[in-house]
Amino acid sequence: MGSIVDELEAILAPGQLDVSEVSLRRYAIDQAPVIDFQLPLAVVFAESVADVQAVMKTCAGSGVAIVPRGAGTGVSGGAHATRNCIILSLERMNRILALNPDDETAMVEPGVVNAVLNEAAAAHGLMYAPDPASFRSSTIGGNVATNAGGLRCAKYGVTRDSVLALDVVLADGSLIHTGHQTFKGVAGYDLTGLFVGSEGTLGVVVGITVRLKYLPREVHTVAAFYPDFRMAAAGVLAVGKARVQPAITELLDGGTLAQLDDHGSDLTARGKSLLLVQTDGFGAAAEAEVVRQVLRAGGATVTTEASAEAERLVELRRHSRGTEVDDEYRVGEDVAVPRSRLVDYVAELEAMAARQQVHLKVVAHAGDGNLHPTFWIDRQGASVDSAAMQRLQAALDESITAALAMGGTITGEHGVGQYKLRWLGQEQPEPVRELQRRIKDLFDPAGILNPGKAI
Repeated sequence: MGSIVDELEAILAPGQLDVSEVSLRRYAIDQAPVIDFQLPLAVVFAESVADVQAVMKTCAGSGVAIVPRGAGTGVSGGAHATRNCIILSLERMNRILALNPDDETAMVEPGVVNAVLNEAAAAHGLMYAPDPASFRSSTIGGNVATNAGGLRCAKYGVTRDSVLALDVVLADGSLIHTGHQTFKGVAGYDLTGLFVGSEGTLGVVVGITVRLKYLPREVHTVAAFYPDFRMAAAGVLAVGKARVQPAITELLDGGTLAQLDDHGSDLTARGKSLLLVQTDGFGAAAEAEVVRQVLRAGGATVTTEASAEAERLVELRRHSRGTEVDDEYRVGEDVAVPRSRLVDYVAELEAMAARQQVHLKVVAHAGDGNLHPTFWIDRQGASVDSAAMQRLQAALDESITAALAMGGTITGEHGVGQYKLRWLGQEQPEPVRELQRRIKDLFDPAGILNPGKAI
């Protein structure tokens, strides 16, 4: 430990290296369940590309692993410390380097917070479309690492759809630039797309060029309350069949509404499930009216929300996972299924929760079939009921198996990280996984970049 810390201290400015117990513990984990808690050797706060390159070269020479980290809002363990590692925090690299309204692009450092970029873009009538629920604290670099999604994905796509170019420091400390400044560009292999979602296992992203979209002039929100969750899920398909493309289509079940009511709302008095649909752009009013008609025909109680109420409902949805982080008693999932199977999958979830005697609540980015079921068991003080824990794990396993059987995926937007590795083999056959391991070996032959994650 002493040697690598001494080496890093020699190349970094005062205040960039932290080995205090408080910091080591704070930066050892993100918000995912912890499988194998490890303390890092040190936390490094990079402030420039040169810092990242110097740290990479130093760690490569000593065989010390590097775990890159943004804001730590991930929920799959992608930023968990591993044995013999340093945590490389990029939160101080937080400058917007350029914002070009005519080209509708921005160049940012990885530590720029999603909401900060959006605020800067809004001054030009633009927005950065990907909007994870944690957009007020999550960083663009972290979003790139996990290929983060969000509420607007059904219309605007995930992070990869908005990334044009990257600056990446490789395992040997060299710096490369991938991609282009133009919206279109098909020269060579798409290395930019490869790095997006690679969870820091192929290189450390130190610069990002993103495409911006037009900030909608008009936004309409439709809240539809249903007597049960399956009817609400059917409403999602009905909107699709009407050939309306909402910006946001969010689905909240009764358990989620009850949790939100604990913080001052009255949603459960209005229904047992909520479908929240938001249209935007110049046709927002006309599209919203079509949505209202379709949902009423499907048995919903549809409200025409005032602007303030609409924003409140969207904000409630963003906080609907609750304030707790995932842990061994409570795990939020991130599966996606084809939209045509939403109703079937919801039925499966409810059945498996009843069968395993565990609690369940579900929120979903229903417009693209991405569901976030949360399973949990009651705590027994400081002790763990082993039988209940087994039932919880069985429910999690069944939720994955059911999603894959319907043509789905184990993760729609949170990434594999460390926690979901146990299920990756069910989705990807061995030849595919071997190809990914060979790609990893090419970029990181010594295996020092975020080992034990993603693949």
